[in-house]
Amino acid sequence: MSLTLKDGGPCKWDFVSLGEVMLRFDPGVGRIASARSFQVWEGGGEYNVARGLKRCFGLKTAIVTALADNPVGRLVEDLIYQGGVDPSHVHWAKYDGVGRAVRNGLNFVERGFGVRAALGCSDRGHTAVSQLKAGQIDWDAIFDQEGTRWFHTGGIFVALSDSTPLVAKEAMEAARRHGVIVSYDLNYRESLWRHHGGRARAIEVNRELAPLVDVMLGVEMEEIPHSAGALDMGVVRAAMRETAERHPNLKVVATTLRHARSATVNDWGAICSLDGEFYEAKAIPGLEILDRVGGGDSFAAGLIYGLMTERGPQWAVDCGCAHGALAMTTPGDASMATLAEVEQLMRRLPPGVIR
Repeated sequence: MSLTLKDGGPCKWDFVSLGEVMLRFDPGVGRIASARSFQVWEGGGEYNVARGLKRCFGLKTAIVTALADNPVGRLVEDLIYQGGVDPSHVHWAKYDGVGRAVRNGLNFVERGFGVRAALGCSDRGHTAVSQLKAGQIDWDAIFDQEGTRWFHTGGIFVALSDSTPLVAKEAMEAARRHGVIVSYDLNYRESLWRHHGGRARAIEVNRELAPLVDVMLGVEMEEIPHSAGALDMGVVRAAMRETAERHPNLKVVATTLRHARSATVNDWGAICSLDGEFYEAKAIPGLEILDRVGGGDSFAAGLIYGLMTERGPQWAVDCGCAHGALAMTTPGDASMATLAEVEQLMRRLPPGVIR
């Protein structure tokens, strides 16, 4: 079973994501509660994949999202432009002046250090994208008239409201009608599901959407278990087999493998399966981390790039692992890596000074 992608020639987009784009406030090495200044970035689980595929790998990408039409929303749009992702499919919601009805999402994240874990504080209730409804987006135009090769969304977007799973389902059904590959990241955020069904509802939604997916990122287990501090690969592989058997339409299942020794030192790896065969990236033990947010999204971007360019599953998972690792060595949600740096890390060449 292999992925059959559209010819890229007539397609306007190689890759389209559906998800929320928030304004991230970063206190640098300090803490949120005592900060006197913040650097701002744009970020969001589904968006980060599109940005990585554009900035590092040079693909034509677009984001489908919604923003409140105010200066904060226009700042997010400007950051999207800087990231190279096309924002022409942003739905602009009328702003009421104070955000009672609609607003833009904010995400405050401190990086953590050593024994102090990274900490996130989201402020994203009643956001414009959470109020998207089925029927608002012309998916046939995006996937067929404009032409799209790959569509991506995930568990963060569908957790935003009761209507967002319906929007995702509508998009995925349209993608399949038009021969577009569909990927889905199982990303689970307890805070997003807490007030509408919790983990049980998240599993229900994910399993309803899974029959529409070609490439699943993540496996249906609460966490990757460890044995004596090492990744228990037998359990991981069993979970991946179970996911693939439950959803026989899946062509690829892939996940990152992380063991946090501390907030700033992690063991990092990745694995994917195709047709029952497993392909494991060479692990990076003791990866030193500056900012862990977005590592999984950058893994997804590298994996998808490898699959889209038909380099084979081993190259794809190695690329994803390297790109995810590099993304965590720079601040912000999104990758600042180059393809040359990714390929250097894939070959495990020493990171000497380049001059």
